[in-house]
Amino acid sequence: MYERKILPNLNCGLDLIGEVLYGKWKVRLLWFIDQGHRRPSELQRKIPDATRRVLNIQLNELEAHELITKTIYPVVPPKVEYHLTEFGKTLIPVIATLGNWGDEHEERLRSVILKRINSSELVLQQNLKS
Repeated sequence: MYERKILPNLNCGLDLIGEVLYGKWKVRLLWFIDQGHRRPSELQRKIPDATRRVLNIQLNELEAHELITKTIYPVVPPKVEYHLTEFGKTLIPVIATLGNWGDEHEERLRSVILKRINSSELVLQQNLKS
């Protein structure tokens, strides 16, 4: 298991948010759980690019940060559901605002992201030729 070598900097709100939400899929997981997709298999279908292992790690971290709770039902096979805590629900308006900002600036964001990807590929190709 990963063991942190450097203690996190927790001096301001942005540092704290980064510590809690850092992870490629965490914001999406919170959003989809809020939208009613509570079973691990449903979340996997909503985020097909993520491996089950990575989703489990990030769900466990969200649970450790008290943003979600995990309910295990005593049936065979075991049934697991995730729910937002009251604390986790306070993030949903923030996530919605970020999503709206992304929608408003979709063309520009897509353009700069693709430009960066294309320039990275060009550098890689040049390095391979050297």
